[in-house]
Amino acid sequence: MCKFSINAEQLRKMFFAGASNLEANKEWINELNVFPVPDGDTGTNMTLTIKSAVKEVGALEELSMSALCKAISSGSLRGARGNSGVILSQLMRGFAKEIRGCDTIDKALLAAAATRAVETAYKAVMKPKEGTILTVARGIEQEAVKLAEGPENIEEFMRKIILAGDEALQKTPELLPVLKEAGVVDSGGQGLMQFMKGALEGYLGKEVVFEDPESAQLNAEAKAVAAARNEQIKYVYCTEFYLMPMKPDGSRAADDLKAFLANIGDSLVVVKDGAFVKAHVHTNDPGLAIQKALTYGSLVHIKVDNMKEEHREFLHHVPDFAGCGDGSDAEVKAEQKATAPPKAVGFITVSMGEGLSEIFRSLNVDEIIEGGQTMNPSTDDILCAIERLNAKTIYILPNNKNIILAAEQAKALTEDKTVYVIPSKTIPQGITALINYSPSRTEEENARMMEEEMSRVKTGEVTYAVRDTSIDGKAIAKDDIMGISDKGLSAVGSDIAKVACCMVEDMLGEDDELISIYYGKDVSEEDAEKLADMLRESCPDCEIEVNYGGQPIYYYVISAE
Repeated sequence: MCKFSINAEQLRKMFFAGASNLEANKEWINELNVFPVPDGDTGTNMTLTIKSAVKEVGALEELSMSALCKAISSGSLRGARGNSGVILSQLMRGFAKEIRGCDTIDKALLAAAATRAVETAYKAVMKPKEGTILTVARGIEQEAVKLAEGPENIEEFMRKIILAGDEALQKTPELLPVLKEAGVVDSGGQGLMQFMKGALEGYLGKEVVFEDPESAQLNAEAKAVAAARNEQIKYVYCTEFYLMPMKPDGSRAADDLKAFLANIGDSLVVVKDGAFVKAHVHTNDPGLAIQKALTYGSLVHIKVDNMKEEHREFLHHVPDFAGCGDGSDAEVKAEQKATAPPKAVGFITVSMGEGLSEIFRSLNVDEIIEGGQTMNPSTDDILCAIERLNAKTIYILPNNKNIILAAEQAKALTEDKTVYVIPSKTIPQGITALINYSPSRTEEENARMMEEEMSRVKTGEVTYAVRDTSIDGKAIAKDDIMGISDKGLSAVGSDIAKVACCMVEDMLGEDDELISIYYGKDVSEEDAEKLADMLRESCPDCEIEVNYGGQPIYYYVISAE
């Protein structure tokens, strides 16, 4: 082994060992969360990002620096999840671009690759923030450039840049006060350091083999769940349509139709939206639903799907660990793309509960990606949804600030469609954006209007604390109930409803007229209605809506506008 250069075989070992060390420490990294909520996901996101690349590297039949770099770059880009995962993928991409044309890597090339990696990552973030993984990467890069022409061999070089990275990591709380108050360093930066330390171990000879039994287990479990669900489907046909009532006021038609559909199916959503009534129902007789609707007026955008057939298809094509999978899924994706009905405009959104997903379907969303706080979808998940949707123009609503970068990355990788990422940070913002879409506007006008209207929406979430800490001057004990709004921590207490009320009062502005409550899977409808009554008393000038969201972790997601 040459002490002053790295070949492709050594780099592959370093990459595997770095990924292994990151995975081994992912739960610890997850816990480095400013807010002590039970959805810490930085370690998981970074691990899944890097394991997507591991899969591509492991599949290489012939090893060369060029092929290795392509696999690392492509795998990490498509597998990127969450902001930390996307930034990590951009670091990998920049590094790989710099070294791909060389057979071996010396210190000077390592330094140049580090510089390109950092530049690429900073460019990928619209508003780079110091005190994050970017700061740690910059600390590593600056030390690498400083040592590039020095006498150190590769091992000494690696140890010194890792030391510099650790020093930059320890300074992150001084750059981000929220980290300092919470008593933690940046979780993304810590993830990068664990990868770097593992890479050094790989260079020194640590052998790592990725057989990924977890992936096989996940696929087997997914198929079992899908099979069970297929047997449990009571109503086979998912039926959706828009009704234009014959009479100017469609409220009576909406109420009567809702009562009728409730007798022939479930998963019912009937809402009046302007001149139209949107209807969604799962039933065994879609013809009966459509015939009844026709007695009230004319129908447009009729859609009927056989859910049992969809589940049978799923059983044959369960996605691989990294998302849509590799080339083995190419024919399936091409067939989906070819058979999907063409349309001018399509919508993709991320949702985290069955009730919320039903609401999005009622708003004409074509592709719903399951995910959110606990599991951010990857760039590849979003790309697959784009490929399935046979539309010239596509609007993507991430509905989570930690998914926006992955959506932007998917947009950048799409060549044959016009994609707009509407940067919704919460579910209520996404709902408002969709409501404000109008076919009469141009693509750009719609993007601008959707973004403008959703910016008026205030959102708060109620959950529980997983550790003792202090945020915004408020002491928090493990298992306390927290109300977290756009402004930060709004309320802390022991009673879910009281904390929710305090949070809403803190959120509410003088011009707000509507409060929407989305209750989670661990909250009963009765408790949600009690909360609504409490808010009607404390906010008499506001209309209160109660919706089943079914979201995990968060007892309530509440919006004001």
